[in-house]
Amino acid sequence: MKRLSGQRVRQVVIAVVAIIGSLGIGLLLALLAGVFHPKVTGDGVAVRREVPTSGEVVTALRIRRPRFESAVGAIEPIHKSSVAAKILAKVLEVNATAGQRVDAGDVLVRLDDQDLQSRLRQAEAQSDAATAEAKQARADFGRAQRLLEENAISQSEYETAATAVQTRDAELQRVARAIDESKVMLDYATLRAPYNGVVVDKQVQQGDTVIPGQTLLTLYDPDHMQLVANVRESLANKLQIGQVVAAKLESMDEQCSATVREVVPQADLGSRSFQVKVSGPCPPGIYSGMFGRILLPLEDEELTVIPVAAVRQIGQLTVVEVVELGELVRRNVQLGRTIDEGAEVLAGIQPGEQVWVPATVDAATAEATSAEATSAAGAAR
Repeated sequence: MKRLSGQRVRQVVIAVVAIIGSLGIGLLLALLAGVFHPKVTGDGVAVRREVPTSGEVVTALRIRRPRFESAVGAIEPIHKSSVAAKILAKVLEVNATAGQRVDAGDVLVRLDDQDLQSRLRQAEAQSDAATAEAKQARADFGRAQRLLEENAISQSEYETAATAVQTRDAELQRVARAIDESKVMLDYATLRAPYNGVVVDKQVQQGDTVIPGQTLLTLYDPDHMQLVANVRESLANKLQIGQVVAAKLESMDEQCSATVREVVPQADLGSRSFQVKVSGPCPPGIYSGMFGRILLPLEDEELTVIPVAAVRQIGQLTVVEVVELGELVRRNVQLGRTIDEGAEVLAGIQPGEQVWVPATVDAATAEATSAEATSAAGAAR
């Protein structure tokens, strides 16, 4: 029994010592962490200081701005043409390369036309023969008329002579149409630019043999371009042909006015969007395929803005010096976008409140350092 009581006493002593040791270590850690030292001034009031004379006091404004939704798209030419062959022939000349500007009527490609020239000469020879035969038939018909008046020939012979005249005239017309056809076919051997434009693709070389319908060159009119974008259904239904909207070219950082030319009356099944085409004055340096946006108007929005120079970044905090009762008070704020009118304030400042804008960054830094030193001194006391 005595041995059991001694063991129990030792266990109790060990437990008490462990508890006391744990408490001591906890107090020591709390002391090192500064738990027993105040972090702020005892009255809990924000540090105030006088408004410096070096800066400017500005009122936070409430403004209304138009709001837009952008629809992305690409630049495409309004007029784009493929120059194709209409005959089977060999390519003799190619007078255009990709990127070359051409004028309407310029010869782009020449094809071998020897057989077409031969067909034209044959048709012209047939025309000469038909003309001679028609002349002879009219002369025979004239003699037949005189003989019929003298009762020297029968009525049937007279009618035969008249029919010969009609036959030769018809043959003469047929040959004339054959000549026209030969000239048209001969024109197919010379491919010309349909309008002033820029060649964007050349798909044939000198010496190639082309077939009817084969594309030889592709060109477009660089002076008449359009921006084609996909617009969501709810906005596309509100657009009208001729309506003026804003368009922006990202790579050129240029924004201009454009006119709605066409709203394709068919929605994309995947995105439920409509294809909208707008056009306007083309700025220099615009090319097909460039990225662009259409800015579609929405309802106006109201923003609270302050000067960008009034905002300071301290660590992870965004602060602004606010004038309250003639003194400066530092206040945390949450900002949004930076626009032409200033910095958008989402939270922390109400319209009509006054903020201090330092004259220079150095002046603001000096003032902040002084305020922090004063705050630290007050906390130490």
